[in-house]
Amino acid sequence: MSRTDRLFQLMQALRDLPPPATAQSLAQETGVSERTIYRDIDTLRGLGAVIDGEAGFGFTLVEDATLPPLGFLPEEIEALVVGLNEVMEVGDPSLAKSAKSALTKLKSRLPEAQSHRLKHAVLTAKRFQRPPPPGVNAGTLRQAAWEERTVIFDYADVDGHRTTRRVDPLSIVFMQSAHCLLAYCHLREAFRSFRLDRMANLQVTDKSFRPRRIPMLRAFKAQLHAELLDRQAAVKS
Repeated sequence: MSRTDRLFQLMQALRDLPPPATAQSLAQETGVSERTIYRDIDTLRGLGAVIDGEAGFGFTLVEDATLPPLGFLPEEIEALVVGLNEVMEVGDPSLAKSAKSALTKLKSRLPEAQSHRLKHAVLTAKRFQRPPPPGVNAGTLRQAAWEERTVIFDYADVDGHRTTRRVDPLSIVFMQSAHCLLAYCHLREAFRSFRLDRMANLQVTDKSFRPRRIPMLRAFKAQLHAELLDRQAAVKS
């Protein structure tokens, strides 16, 4: 881990842990020694972060000088709470953790009145049935889509029949009750969607399909929309 990454991680730990956060708890959270914590606290203070406390007592992040002041309208705050809580409820594990981290950052940076509104928002999101966990690392799959790199994985259909698929990953969407990968399947030579909980043994290849992800995704979405209209027309007839 680079020194810069370590400092960012320490800042986030100061936001997440109940204040005052002891050097021991910060060391456990970040995976470094207490001596490194003390040294990094001094570095952050030198960069402008206002951190109250001392060795033997604990530390409290009073002001984060790395971020500009933020201000939101009341309904914007409600929208942020609903959106981030929804991600925490239905997102894959790494994305849910990131949503929680983002909410913590907002709480620490907003003015006191808005931070209170964020903490006690009227609107929220709750799912009583969690989506099934992905069978592959969703973060790795998202990165492959961003980098427009072909991936290979084993896939089980609804009847449990397994095939090995080579696809160009386009997008991950939450549809009804599960996360699905929208992709171009080389085996079927067509656009297909794959439930992440039925995928296994993900491999990211060196083969790039850049810069076709965006136009391919648009084409797939247009196809899905056309299929939906056809189904609606069939029901009406």
